[in-house]
Amino acid sequence: MGRFSLSLFDGIKILYSIITNGKESVAANEYSVLINMRLPRIILAMICGGGLAVAGVGLQAVFSNPLVSPDTLGVASGASFGAALALLFRSNMITVQFSALCFGLLACFLTYILADIRGAKKTIMLILSGLVISSLFQAMVSLVKYVADTEEILPSITYWLMGSLYTSNYKSIILGTPSILIAVSILLLIRWKMNVLSLTEDETKSLGMNIRYMRMTVIICSAMITSSVVSMCGQIGWVGLLIPHICRMLFGSDTSKVIPASISIGATFLLLVDTLSRSVAVTEIPVSILTAVIGAPLFLSLLRRAGNSL
Repeated sequence: MGRFSLSLFDGIKILYSIITNGKESVAANEYSVLINMRLPRIILAMICGGGLAVAGVGLQAVFSNPLVSPDTLGVASGASFGAALALLFRSNMITVQFSALCFGLLACFLTYILADIRGAKKTIMLILSGLVISSLFQAMVSLVKYVADTEEILPSITYWLMGSLYTSNYKSIILGTPSILIAVSILLLIRWKMNVLSLTEDETKSLGMNIRYMRMTVIICSAMITSSVVSMCGQIGWVGLLIPHICRMLFGSDTSKVIPASISIGATFLLLVDTLSRSVAVTEIPVSILTAVIGAPLFLSLLRRAGNSL
């Protein structure tokens, strides 16, 4: 699907030509559109959608709050500042990704340090610290936009921060996805243990588990996923908030079931939204706009159906 028309048969033929190394048997423009433009976007959309959904499940389990999303700890704002700063200096996309990843992880580290004042380390302190760090980095993003050149730099920063997969290519995927895959794999391996995050520290000690180590592991993995996603395609909201709710309504609150379901449903959701973003209008619509337009009414519907069970 897209503005360049390709039939299902043509798509299968092009993919088959790769397996048989018969690239010359298909039209060059059709091959370029499918393999060099659409396939990277499909891969990136599925990785980012599944990753954001898993990050949302993990953070909601850590804070025992279904309204927590992957940008709660300020990671998304920190990564956005890193990307905006790199764009301000006219850096290439590889540098933009690296800068976003570093500043996203830095924001998570600052949030954790700020929450550790006087040894508190309580979840409410993490949330409040995340709000502070997020506001700080949002202000710094505004400062970067204020000093940016209005003719060339500012439009690219603004459009990139809206969230879009239009810059997807195999190089950016190779650079950004390993951290997502590693973090998701870790959360998959410990998904059975994550059910105890809702218990008190004394209860988890009686089960022989270190609750602080578990929480820190989940937070770091979620931060890695969020900062990597932002580094590749900007801020994309609602996926990490909406998809975990849908999965819990379908499969219950058992994290061992919710995380695999979130990977699948999150990947499918963002893939469908990205397909709409590049197909419904002459110019491409930023993905974050569509996720908000689709996600907000759907989330309100889920809240009404769930009632007081949340």
